[in-house]
Amino acid sequence: MNTQDQKKAIQSWRAKRVTIDDLAQHLNLSKGTVSRALNGYSDISEMTRIRVRKVADQMGYRPLSHAQAIRTGLVRSLGLVLQVNEHDGHRPFVADFLAGVSEAASAQNWTLTVSTAESDEDTLRLLEALADDQKADGFILPRTRLSDPRISFLRDQEIPFVLYGRTGDPTGCSWYDITSEDSMVEAVEMLAGLGHRRIGFVPGAPGYTYAKLRLEGYQRGLQLAGLPQDSSLITAPAVNIAEGATAAETLLDLDEPATAILYSVDRAAFGAYTVARNRGLHIGRDLSLISYDGLPEGSLIDPPLTTFQVDTRKAGKRLAELLIQQIRGADPEDLRELARARLLDRASHGPAPDPAGSH
Repeated sequence: MNTQDQKKAIQSWRAKRVTIDDLAQHLNLSKGTVSRALNGYSDISEMTRIRVRKVADQMGYRPLSHAQAIRTGLVRSLGLVLQVNEHDGHRPFVADFLAGVSEAASAQNWTLTVSTAESDEDTLRLLEALADDQKADGFILPRTRLSDPRISFLRDQEIPFVLYGRTGDPTGCSWYDITSEDSMVEAVEMLAGLGHRRIGFVPGAPGYTYAKLRLEGYQRGLQLAGLPQDSSLITAPAVNIAEGATAAETLLDLDEPATAILYSVDRAAFGAYTVARNRGLHIGRDLSLISYDGLPEGSLIDPPLTTFQVDTRKAGKRLAELLIQQIRGADPEDLRELARARLLDRASHGPAPDPAGSH
């Protein structure tokens, strides 16, 4: 490699966190040799030690205190970074979820370190800082994405992590997740069994794994119910009341309107109530709604929203337990668990309206 190529390579390394593997590859040495050179072992020549340290400085390498803690003893702390700029800021689940994590951690004499971030970049910075400062031995990653920079970062740095969700590339990943796709299948089959043939679907936030899985569940439900796949019945994503109302307007303005709407998230489903009221439609009779999240507000509106509820306290507990197992040496790919959401069968859905009196 000529001098110019070396400079370009070093610049590219500085743009990301440099690992022992990166140094070994760049120097064409074994990982063990590089590690021993950096730690001053006498079986490595002085020339090699100087060369390794010089390149390490050029590439911006600094050892993770996490790796050092493995040799000297764990700090016995789990890390969690909540990203508050996401569409719900984790509000629907955070209190019970944290209670579950804390309960499981305390039972094994571990602690929980929680931080909040304002952006993806801020999240990555905090993950690195918490690991470097020996504030956490591993991390719980909620609300996963199909392509998730947190996963890529922690996987590259060989820092243990467990997902509350799934992801596009599952290599080296452990998780606890709720099969919300199965809930969507159940909802479609339930509505089809009540005579609905025009079932609309409102997706969740793009890029998130849950949104993809719930859409696939809706489509599989149609197939199992013997109903056609109609793209006009799938709206733009909606994650809040205003977007949910727009989705409902879209589905009710079709030449053949939807008689039932399946929402990916409760907060968007709440938007359909105002739309129905403005059109003189009675939810549960003229228009059926089923959603997912089990937000407490769903039990207070009229009629109460039929939705799927997740035991977030149990989820937090299991995630903590799985992460501790992984930190102690278990293979992450052996630590994968799935659970089902519970249907809260309320009054927002019912039989399909009589076509003779339909809207």
